[in-house]
Amino acid sequence: MNPYGKLNKPLFWRALWQLTIPYWRSGEKWFARGMLAFIVGMNLAIVYVNVLLNDWNNDFYNALQAHNKTAFFAALWKFCWLALAYIVLAVYSNYFSQMLQIRWRRWLTTDYLDNWMRRQTYYHLTLTSNTDNPDQRISQDLSSFANSTLSLSLGLLSSVVTLFSFLAILWRLSGLLTIPLGAAGIYVISGYMVWFAIGYAIIGSFFTHLIGRPLISMNFQQQRFEANFRFGLVRLREQAESIALYRGEHQERSLFGRLFADVFGNYWQIMRQQKKLTWFTSGYNQIAIIFPFLVVAPRYFTGAIKLGGLMQTAMAFGQVQGSLSYLVNSYSDIAQWRSVVDRLIGFTQAMETARLGEVTTVQRSNNSGVHIHELKLCLPDGRVLLDQLSLKLGKGDTLLISGPSGSGKSTLLRALAGIWPHAKGHIELDADATILFLPQKPYLPLGSLKAALYYPLPVADEDEELKSELALCELEHLVPMLDVTDNWSIKLSPGEQQRMAFLRLFLVKPDIAFLDEASSALDEKLEAKLYDRVREKLPNLILVSIGHRSTLSAWHELRLELDGHGGWSLLGVNGDKVEPQIGIGNA
Repeated sequence: MNPYGKLNKPLFWRALWQLTIPYWRSGEKWFARGMLAFIVGMNLAIVYVNVLLNDWNNDFYNALQAHNKTAFFAALWKFCWLALAYIVLAVYSNYFSQMLQIRWRRWLTTDYLDNWMRRQTYYHLTLTSNTDNPDQRISQDLSSFANSTLSLSLGLLSSVVTLFSFLAILWRLSGLLTIPLGAAGIYVISGYMVWFAIGYAIIGSFFTHLIGRPLISMNFQQQRFEANFRFGLVRLREQAESIALYRGEHQERSLFGRLFADVFGNYWQIMRQQKKLTWFTSGYNQIAIIFPFLVVAPRYFTGAIKLGGLMQTAMAFGQVQGSLSYLVNSYSDIAQWRSVVDRLIGFTQAMETARLGEVTTVQRSNNSGVHIHELKLCLPDGRVLLDQLSLKLGKGDTLLISGPSGSGKSTLLRALAGIWPHAKGHIELDADATILFLPQKPYLPLGSLKAALYYPLPVADEDEELKSELALCELEHLVPMLDVTDNWSIKLSPGEQQRMAFLRLFLVKPDIAFLDEASSALDEKLEAKLYDRVREKLPNLILVSIGHRSTLSAWHELRLELDGHGGWSLLGVNGDKVEPQIGIGNA
């Protein structure tokens, strides 16, 4: 992820354009553009109502000054219609804006989820990037981006239209300002209220940016600290049993304290900076209330304008000054929006970088079985784990991968799965083969127990077969809970979870299976029972296992021994070396 401030302005605006424009060119483009045009139209109508209200001020206050009862009630009746029109436009402008925001967010969320999940990008990010909390960027930052981009853009458009609508009015109402210059005569300024409004807004915008600029980086950090704290709490819930067994509450509580200290400390800095900004903007906006009266008062007291003209001029000045002060009044929102954009740009670039390192060593071909040719595996730091491995496995072949801890056994399985980026060589897998990987800690998705058993396949209706397999795996006590939805990765013991993984193997019936310490939580008797069941029910299965137990050798006819320094040897049942390119069994 690019840290905040690394992108210069041209690159930032280009990245922002690439982040924003796809939705407006997507399959929803006509709805999105039409809805946006409709919302813009309502915002323009609101500006027009404000122009009419500005004229109304003149009529209403002149009627008061003249004690004209008829004109007074006529102005009140006109105000009722203008107020009703304003309310209707404001309500539906906000309603349709929210409709467009949620649809834009839906599209963005779908797009980011597709990119994040595509070709295991979510996994490669953990290896190639230090991008923090991608879940928060998808769930929260995308929502903030859609909402803030639309509201800030519409606010800017409204300010620009309001500015040009009231600029001519204010110029007309300002009249001439004469400044005596002694012997040099007098100096006349046309539309002087316009120049006062512009000058006032420029000064306010300059100091607002000067005071508020640090809020951008502070908000960026705040989102990261909040996400880290939330992730720590979720991690405690997921690892509750392990932490309870270790009696690790004190350490976890200390960790939460440190994580929240970051949240608290950074938020305190935001508060202090926000206080400075609020001091200035509050003073700026309060002075803006009285400032136009001070400037136009001399003309009123000389009788050049009436009370209605005074109020109309003050309102027009307020509209022009408010439009020019868009930066002053929206700076906090802009700062938060900028931090969200920076995080999304960084996340997008990190995903693109992760995909550049996509694994190309694994290919699906017409060759049956598993063909490995001159495979080289390295760690991210470049250290070689396995070098020049060549191996061929056919139907019914069974291979046990062994070696000391850290020798690259699990890394080899990751390479075979096509998710390890630091691999060179060629791996060919049968294009028509169904492949299943069983890690040491099985993945149990949220949902019903039955859905977890069939994962990643759709749930089948063969309940009798399922109940029979549950009994063979000594999981018959789970039969009444098949339709129960729960967090099964917490509810079930490690042994039960591994038995469920074997049951998944029987249900999916793959052509190739890779087991990484898949029976480490089982006793040897149950392990033998399950492996025997695998060989009996799936005789043509290509079975590749990782394990340290010597008992596993009885269920595998080949053993690949790794030394962790690049070396390897392929052994047969009796410990004799086997020619790497020759498979056994039914190959």
